Amino acid sequence: MIELQDITKSFGDKEILKGVSAVMESGKVNLIIGASGSGKTVMMKCIVGLMTINTGKILYDQEDFTAMEEKEKKLVRQKIGMLFQGSALFDSMTVEQNVMFPLDMFSRDTLRDKKKRVMECLERVQLKDAAKKFPAEISGGMKKRVGIARAIVLNPKYLFCDEPNSGLDPQTSLLIDKLIKELTVEYNITTVINTHDMNTVMESGDHIVYMYQGKKQWEGSNKDIVFSKDQKLNDFIFASEFLREAKEMRQLDLFKDGSWRDQLKKD
Repeated sequence: MIELQDITKSFGDKEILKGVSAVMESGKVNLIIGASGSGKTVMMKCIVGLMTINTGKILYDQEDFTAMEEKEKKLVRQKIGMLFQGSALFDSMTVEQNVMFPLDMFSRDTLRDKKKRVMECLERVQLKDAAKKFPAEISGGMKKRVGIARAIVLNPKYLFCDEPNSGLDPQTSLLIDKLIKELTVEYNITTVINTHDMNTVMESGDHIVYMYQGKKQWEGSNKDIVFSKDQKLNDFIFASEFLREAKEMRQLDLFKDGSWRDQLKKD
């Protein structure tokens, strides 16, 4: 679990994050959404320690990450997997070598054990046959899956994904969403995704934080979002007539679900 306690971040006179508090839960896909300039990218960079917050606290499993010495922070970072927007693979390395890179950096295992672990991860993302290929020889969707294999090779407790569906066709995007969701549940990972993809929001959003002008405007699940009365959120998520109609259809589907209807009455 990752907890943000009233964090702020400024660049000179410009305040980017304005007292944001949220909890990213383990075993769930936690999404950070919002328009460009809302602060979501800065928020993710602060969580992983690429940027230093001005005030507040960031807790990893109730340990104050912001107060740690650099040596302690390094130990936490070894538990973090990162999937970059452009996959960030090394062009001069094969798929196998790219996935092995974190093991070479942080593991003292034998080469044989490293290769075994790499093949386990490639098999999990259905890319075992591509191990000897170079990034230029595989598709964009395959590169994303290589990036996911590299991100999980060290058995991370925390997985951060920056726009994982960027540049992918809708069908491949669905496959990536499904894979990330499966891995999150399977390994009980705290997954945090920064995304603009509304399909990811509606299909994978176990927990969603909507950022608006540096503040947490709304928080809830993908089911909550369908019934939300927050106008700013609705204007952002259901911007087109098609999406507004899709929202109405989803509301009807969910309302037919007796257990969800009972929960709605409690809320």
